[in-house]
Amino acid sequence: MTIQQTIVPHLWFDKEAKAAAEFYASVFPNSNVTNVTTIYGTPSGDSDIVTFEVWGQKFAAISAGPIFKLNPSVSFIVNFDPSRVPDAADMLNEVWNKLSDGGTALMPLDKYPFSERYGWIQDKYGVSWQLMLTNPNGEERPPIVPSFMFVGDNCGKAEEAIQYYVSVFEDAEQGNMMYYPPGREPDKAGSVMFADFRLKELWLAAMDSAHEHRFAFNEAVSFMVYCDTQAEIDHYWEKLSAVPEAEQCGWLKDKFGLSWQIVPRAMDQMMKSGTPEQLARVTKAFMKMKKFDLAALHGAYQG
Repeated sequence: MTIQQTIVPHLWFDKEAKAAAEFYASVFPNSNVTNVTTIYGTPSGDSDIVTFEVWGQKFAAISAGPIFKLNPSVSFIVNFDPSRVPDAADMLNEVWNKLSDGGTALMPLDKYPFSERYGWIQDKYGVSWQLMLTNPNGEERPPIVPSFMFVGDNCGKAEEAIQYYVSVFEDAEQGNMMYYPPGREPDKAGSVMFADFRLKELWLAAMDSAHEHRFAFNEAVSFMVYCDTQAEIDHYWEKLSAVPEAEQCGWLKDKFGLSWQIVPRAMDQMMKSGTPEQLARVTKAFMKMKKFDLAALHGAYQG
């Protein structure tokens, strides 16, 4: 069943969007590729736009050249909950083994103070996953939770960012908030060790890390916000955009460097069901835009 979500994680690949989506559909339960559309004449040439689901969580991806490189600043927590999945530990091990093929372990699969079984891995396509055997007595969370790591100049800003995002989205809430205790240097006492929050239907997590990391947020992982009206598009654009030079084709960058795409939900349908001529007109129209103009896109589609 295809679910409707307001906020959808989006992955940027060089040429591997379709192959990566098919790989994840084979690795995780309740996962499948839902659509592949090719758009022509973009600055990156011909680009595959792919939608897929991982354990019920909707994703989107694009093959658009080697411009942005995926890194662990945004990862995806995978909750294996024994109360929902009887063989949760075995399933976790199986998924870890599949992701390990060509992947790199960032934290080895082992027992940790916060989980009986946990590992952090970057797969062969560059996407990072945190596999966790969860405590069934804890607060229930979805199987897939995108997670932000605030590093470098952003370190110490996780709590501020959560409060900011919760204020931008109408239907939102803060969840757990755990802080580093003293003696965890270089992490500063009182900075965020783990927190989670909900924006619309999507649960997300965040943490600060003062360790040296040679990566930061970039456009390789962005978050698509689907809007039904121009007023919604205007609202999110005004609240989130903080880097004018990053504004392009519905993309923006916020004050923490995280990328968002503010997109009309109707455009999704246009890209999936339009004729080649309609797709060409819509692509030509949106390539000239920064913030999307919903009426102009409809006009281009209808010719």
